[in-house]
Amino acid sequence: MRHPEWIKVKATGTHATKSVLRRHGVSTVCEEARCPNQGKCFSESTATFMILGDRCTRNCSFCAVESSKPLPPDPGEPERVAEAAVALKLKFVVITSVTRDDLSDGGAGQFAKTVRAVRAKNNSLKIEVLTPDFKGNEEALKIVLGARPDVFNHNVETVPRLYPAVRPQAGYETSVNVLRTAKRLCPGIKTKSGIMTGLGESEEEVLSVMRDLKDAGCDYLTIGQYLQPGRNNVPVVEYIRPEVFEQYRVKGLEMGFAAVASSPLTRSSMNAGEMYEKDRR
Repeated sequence: MRHPEWIKVKATGTHATKSVLRRHGVSTVCEEARCPNQGKCFSESTATFMILGDRCTRNCSFCAVESSKPLPPDPGEPERVAEAAVALKLKFVVITSVTRDDLSDGGAGQFAKTVRAVRAKNNSLKIEVLTPDFKGNEEALKIVLGARPDVFNHNVETVPRLYPAVRPQAGYETSVNVLRTAKRLCPGIKTKSGIMTGLGESEEEVLSVMRDLKDAGCDYLTIGQYLQPGRNNVPVVEYIRPEVFEQYRVKGLEMGFAAVASSPLTRSSMNAGEMYEKDRR
């Protein structure tokens, strides 16, 4: 399916940001997941760091990240991410990862080390972590939350009915419970989640997910259009019109979410700092 006019992104220069990332030897989900907003974000000297390597132990049909046996966690990675964040002069740092079901803690320890390394470089930086589900392991969540990120993000990605096709190695209830548990363990933290549209879900299914997330104590919500990153990924079923995204945004605010970003090109980490700061005001 050809992209409609409202989904097109203008290319922008990214050389300076990529140079910093390469110099410090860090990966970004912007590149690995082929985010359509990569050019815009890189041109503004911002990026979402991806830790724990670039190989995932799961094989979600929507994702462009390679699924294969990963390498052991790199002990120098947290410090390099911290150095890159300082070099990019970031005020808000987003840290995500591949899923590491091969590790006993799911990679939670590396998240905590990275958060602490960033804080050690600049204690004024705000930090959001976008984590996998850790198979619902509460101890892993405690490790991540113990590092005191400012925002805890975990995406449900799609509606329950589509999980077998889109996230076959994950569970909808597990993902919702991760957010609920994070809020219970750390009531003062902001929790966040996101959903993709255009995979064949109905509007009522999207609204039902929104209600589930709000019931789980979720503060922030992002909703965006799924775009097929490669020919081996699940195809787009429908391009959702901008006015529908606006309806979701309004409904989300009416439900009580503190902040909602909803548009065709909205992505979970995009403008994360702006969402956080706007809520604080």
